[in-house]
Amino acid sequence: MSYYTPRGGLPPQTALLTDRAVVKQAYTFIPKGALRDIVTSSLPGFTNTRSWILARPVAGSATTFAQLIVEIGPGGAAEAPERETSVEGVVFVTAGVLALTLDGERHALEAGGYAFLAPGVDWSLANEHGEPTTFHWIRKAYEPVDGIPVPASFVTREQDIEPRAMPDTDGAWAATRFVDPDDLAHDMHVNIVTFQPGGSIPFAETHVMEHGLYVLQGKAVYRLNEDWVECEAGDYMLLRAFCPQACYAGGPEPFRYLLYKDVNRQIRLT
Repeated sequence: MSYYTPRGGLPPQTALLTDRAVVKQAYTFIPKGALRDIVTSSLPGFTNTRSWILARPVAGSATTFAQLIVEIGPGGAAEAPERETSVEGVVFVTAGVLALTLDGERHALEAGGYAFLAPGVDWSLANEHGEPTTFHWIRKAYEPVDGIPVPASFVTREQDIEPRAMPDTDGAWAATRFVDPDDLAHDMHVNIVTFQPGGSIPFAETHVMEHGLYVLQGKAVYRLNEDWVECEAGDYMLLRAFCPQACYAGGPEPFRYLLYKDVNRQIRLT
């Protein structure tokens, strides 16, 4: 498995300013070249840590979630990363080894490691190794429903889950699903989508779900509303509800991205 991980730094003074970053009404595109040292944020309760905040609930951006790339240096830690008891989360590791303590049980998450963290659960993080560890942290306020239990926390790895091919695609388009899509206890999905070179989304998806897409590997041309945008490993796309989307995957390797979407809830009107 391959997982692109930003390293920060600054471009040389001779570099051109022109880049692909853009914010539009229907989507936001943050290219990997924008993930530099000076746009990182510190997080309360974390030591030897910096983060790139890719999405947050703010006018013109996300409405249902926040997404961060978090880099913890050697010896860094957080005893209480999540301070909002009604917020659930997903941690997905792209580099290094992350020590996760969940309800008193310790886990060593290497690249590909995945944890779903239920709202109100007790958990902590640490980097006990000599190299930085980097992970995506996706947070959402859990929306409870009477009669449906809150989902339990769990830890797994991408490597242990068989991707499911989409119907009528001959394996060109597949999804690695970390939870059962029919389980109504979950109100968000964080999956990995894989396209083989030449694979495509063969129609303009237009639906109520918000999307956060971080490209883990490969390259493609992605349809964002009325625009076709070249993207590659390290780029991030935020699609607002009903933004049409499609893609053609390039080569020579698979095109893969970490995908957030809000699911399984009635539209609230009051």
